[in-house]
Amino acid sequence: MATIDKRGMLHGTAGSVIYLECRGKNIIQGKARTFKQTEKTIRSATEFGLSSSAAAVIRTAFEPAYFFKDGTAAYRSTQLVYRSILNNVSGEKGKRDLHDGDLSALNGLDFNANSKLHEVLQMSHSVGRNAAGLVSVTLGSLNTKTEIKRPKGANGAYMKHRIRLMLVAFNFREEYYENLGFQDLDLEGYQNFKGQVINFTESVPDGCLAMVSMSLMLYSTICQTDESILLNSAAFSPCAIIGAFQSEKPSQYPLKEVNMQPSDYPGREGKITVMFYKGNFLLLGLDFRLGTPIAASVKAVKSLAVIPDNLPGKRVWFKKTKE
Repeated sequence: MATIDKRGMLHGTAGSVIYLECRGKNIIQGKARTFKQTEKTIRSATEFGLSSSAAAVIRTAFEPAYFFKDGTAAYRSTQLVYRSILNNVSGEKGKRDLHDGDLSALNGLDFNANSKLHEVLQMSHSVGRNAAGLVSVTLGSLNTKTEIKRPKGANGAYMKHRIRLMLVAFNFREEYYENLGFQDLDLEGYQNFKGQVINFTESVPDGCLAMVSMSLMLYSTICQTDESILLNSAAFSPCAIIGAFQSEKPSQYPLKEVNMQPSDYPGREGKITVMFYKGNFLLLGLDFRLGTPIAASVKAVKSLAVIPDNLPGKRVWFKKTKE
């Protein structure tokens, strides 16, 4: 019941409405209600949670390439990973991951929207993979004076421009990623670059999908000490994924909690990073959230036991079986 005090302020509840007072003002608030999730909403929530976790792993893996991300990078990357999974129309909703997805949705993912790569670095590029599985990037020509948009006031004539290409392999089902290496192209001051093919010599491991990023870093040089100072900041740090390749032989879905360690990959321990990824946990728990394991368990037990209709708080008598 709601009441009115001497100052005319309402307090209490009336039906589904709650009346509160805060700093001399009446606040009207609806009562919290519980909603029963349908199977469709449970499956969608599973995929969105998986997408958020996978996107966080991708952002972490490419930190050596972009240095500074903007405040909405988490939202954008999650949306694009989610879209990649949704574009796989053959898999069962809620029981698929990025290894099943259409990775083309990730091409062009900018880690810093304050300085989008295609706007700052006006250089054509294409990413390919040969029959042996090796990745290469073909870079077009570039005039560093007119085709790079530097921060206002920055003089490119006395600046080093570094274009970094980075290749990372991801195995979400075994919960690790591997930094396969990066290639840097340094251009001093104003000059014309004729183009080049950059080849990665590292093979993408079986079971892994691969992504390539391109980023631009600006350095000023201290002549007295011959040191270079990074000029990138949160306002200027262009980096984007420019190529993504699906795993040709993806690992199997895990049937239990994953506990892989770098030592499980002899000869690659130094490059293996165990990822903080909750996607497999969500997939493993989907049947439980849908009620499948409970129903299956009850069905299995009923074949051996006499179960009263009101199960909670009741004893269960098991039938004897012949040996």
